[in-house]
Amino acid sequence: MSFLNKLLSSGHTVTRLMDLVDKAPQWRSQLMTKKNEFTSGAFRDAVMGMCALVAAADGTVTAEERAQVAGLITADPVLDNFPADQLRTLFDGNCDRLVHDPAFGRAHVMQQITKVANKPEQARAVVQIGIMIANADGTLSPAEVHAVRDACAALGIPPMLELPR
Repeated sequence: MSFLNKLLSSGHTVTRLMDLVDKAPQWRSQLMTKKNEFTSGAFRDAVMGMCALVAAADGTVTAEERAQVAGLITADPVLDNFPADQLRTLFDGNCDRLVHDPAFGRAHVMQQITKVANKPEQARAVVQIGIMIANADGTLSPAEVHAVRDACAALGIPPMLELPR
């Protein structure tokens, strides 16, 4: 816990992440213009890994939380290049891994997320979607901030990513 406290000890860190959350409408527009470029299985897997990582950030995924995130995923127009049932299956499988065997599950979803590490636009899109999912309930918990920062590190993106305007 002291590591997490150090990670979040700077109000600047949380403020920067909140600045990013405030950009969600702009991101949605940007993502929609590039939606047809985001059709690969690697992008799909990375997004579903990111969504599960954020959903399970606190160590549990309640049925309500799982349903809420799954609803957001299957209704997201940026992801409508993929069948909704496929997205739901991948998300549920990742959540199950994270809950039943946290170490193995985390390794698995990080592997999924890094499938787009060599594709900067897709990597940024995965992080953007992850932040929007994390903020879907109107708050970002320290555990969710930590999960996003871990994904950024795995993707080689600075933790407080400056997104294109």
